[in-house]
Amino acid sequence: MSPDAKSIRTVGIIARPRREDLSRVVPPLISWLHEHSVKVLCDTETGECLGSLAGETLSREELPASTDLLIVLGGDGTLLSAARQAAPRKVPILAVNLGGLGFLTTVSLDELYWILEEIFSGKHRISERVMLEAEILRDGAVIRRQIALNDAVLNKAALARIMDLELRVNGEYVTTYKADGLILSTPTGSTAYSLAAGGPIVYPIVEAFVITPICPHTLTNRPLVVPDSVKIEIDFRAEDDAVFLTLDGQVGIELAKGDHIRVAKAAEKLLLVRPSRKSYFEILRNKLKWGER
Repeated sequence: MSPDAKSIRTVGIIARPRREDLSRVVPPLISWLHEHSVKVLCDTETGECLGSLAGETLSREELPASTDLLIVLGGDGTLLSAARQAAPRKVPILAVNLGGLGFLTTVSLDELYWILEEIFSGKHRISERVMLEAEILRDGAVIRRQIALNDAVLNKAALARIMDLELRVNGEYVTTYKADGLILSTPTGSTAYSLAAGGPIVYPIVEAFVITPICPHTLTNRPLVVPDSVKIEIDFRAEDDAVFLTLDGQVGIELAKGDHIRVAKAAEKLLLVRPSRKSYFEILRNKLKWGER
């Protein structure tokens, strides 16, 4: 799936607000896009850093509705935030790495302009990434719904004390974990918190979720891979400690005693622009230093 290059009339730029990087990167990028007869809109944070050089600005929430392509300059955190805004609008994202280790922002600054040339000549690839939808139910009613690209994490403010987490898949009881928490991850998020907690790396297009307990009390409680067509339900007991549901490590929701968590595949998908000459395994080798001594 690849958008028609001729349909790209307006490009939005979302950048991690670091003045040194932005003043060096964004103005030349805006000039290049203008030379290709493309209107450019920047997010307000970028505008605050660059002043008049940024041109017209909109909030990050408003940008996807007004653009045909989003260029995200930063690290994976910047992309995760943009993804939750762009996915419902089906706006593709080109993620450019200005941070450190990034499994999602795999395009370097050195590669930015040749991949833009690919986009405007229609030679690029689009990777559709599954997102998850988490719902919080209280007294049987949904009080909060949130989508996430990487993961939904259930844990306590005081991680030194374990909690009981009852897991059901499609209504069937699976087990009750005694653990510091539980990670529900998409394939995209399998290289994030789930990987650090001992979960597997899952190829991005595999139709699966990973359920990874955090420091389980029982060592036989290992990460579990399930089809992404299932409905996952969690109930918890944590004495008097505060319990939080955290989405993509960015949206934290404090839960009340008796709240019920339901997670499933979201209707929204992220459209991620990928370089035509860079494979997923090449990214893993580079990021994880495979084969190096």
